[in-house]
Amino acid sequence: MPSAPTILPSPPRTERSPGARASLALLLSINLFNYIDRYILAAVEPRIRNEFFADNTTNAATKMGLLAPAFMVSYMLTAPIFGWLGDRFNRWILIALGVTVWSLASGASGLAQSFTMLMVTRVFVGIGEAAYGPTSPTLIADLYPVKQRGAKLAWFYMAIPVGSAIGYAMGGSVAKLADSWRWPFYVVVPFGIVLGVWCLFRAEPARGQADEAGSKTQPTSPRARISDYKVLFRTPSYLFNLAGMTAVTFAIGGMSFWMPTYITEFRGLHDEGKVNITFGAILVVSGLAATLIGGWLADRLRARYPGSYFLVSGVGVLLGFPFFLLVLWTPFPFAWIFLFLAIFCLFLNTGPANTIIANVVHPSMRSTAYALSILSIHLLGDAISPPIIGHIVDSTRSAEHPTGNMNLGFLSVSAAILVGGVFWVLGSSHLGRDTERAPTRTAPNAR
Repeated sequence: MPSAPTILPSPPRTERSPGARASLALLLSINLFNYIDRYILAAVEPRIRNEFFADNTTNAATKMGLLAPAFMVSYMLTAPIFGWLGDRFNRWILIALGVTVWSLASGASGLAQSFTMLMVTRVFVGIGEAAYGPTSPTLIADLYPVKQRGAKLAWFYMAIPVGSAIGYAMGGSVAKLADSWRWPFYVVVPFGIVLGVWCLFRAEPARGQADEAGSKTQPTSPRARISDYKVLFRTPSYLFNLAGMTAVTFAIGGMSFWMPTYITEFRGLHDEGKVNITFGAILVVSGLAATLIGGWLADRLRARYPGSYFLVSGVGVLLGFPFFLLVLWTPFPFAWIFLFLAIFCLFLNTGPANTIIANVVHPSMRSTAYALSILSIHLLGDAISPPIIGHIVDSTRSAEHPTGNMNLGFLSVSAAILVGGVFWVLGSSHLGRDTERAPTRTAPNAR
């Protein structure tokens, strides 16, 4: 059995590493296209449903809801494999491979001639993204010290609202312009391939080089053993954060998949292009502002409140829940205001929650830690919530209510927002201690 990773003392890092900005810009660009691709599907869902299920509307929504799990299942099951590889091999090469695979698979989605073929292409999109998801934040953690990490990871994760919004807006607009749901999938392919090639020219940073305790894992030393990973499940901050992220992802994942359909079909705003552009603009402004403010605020509060990353995450989602309820029962256009406020509150946790993982896990295990979080938030989160909402919609259809009751579907999953907020608040008391122990905490010396 190889020995645990060798930890050498060095002066604490207070500044970013050389080339950090260029690397962050590249990773942000890739993450942007990641979420553009994901939400193109949500934007054109009605068109796909009308083509493949024109004569079978009884359970069409349930079947369409399965497209999200097709991607998520492959993503979450292969993420631990790529997480393990990311802890041992060059992360930029893994990312280049992943970006290329998912870009080609996205283009293939547009070529699908049947619902089954479309499902298969989404599986390969998930595999490609699994090579990217667990490794990217670990590169940022190795390029920026702890005191800057929350804000920098927030910049990286701002791609979630911005990319999602572009996906909604571009998907709806291109599909309407081309009168086809296929073209939005085609246009993202060349950009993804260019970004994948760019990754091959980036230098791999030493693992743990930017940690506040000044630790550095020797590049030539053995990586973490299987027994070392058990420490993840004895780290309270990691577990509370995992529970919070999973609960909130369950709620947001289902609602975000169905939101364009909810507004156009259930709430009666039938201009598909206008709805997607309006929703996309709200998502960009509120989500982007919240993601950056959340990361900045958690970093600023860290000196006074060691559990600041948990507190910003928990308080944000608890405030967002009532705003979301108001969306469901407020007439449009006034409902757009509450949707803006709900998205702002629900996105405050994006940077802080992912920073918690980087800060409480030993550098040699970070990719695996992120991979396990991906597995959890999707297996128990947004892999199951879209079909749950779709099933409720189908089961509540009638002659009087042909669109079903999507409000009931949203309510059935939204309570998880409150659960996630409670987990994050409970985890705040553990974060300071777990952050201090992370650079040297592996199974042999864990207590």
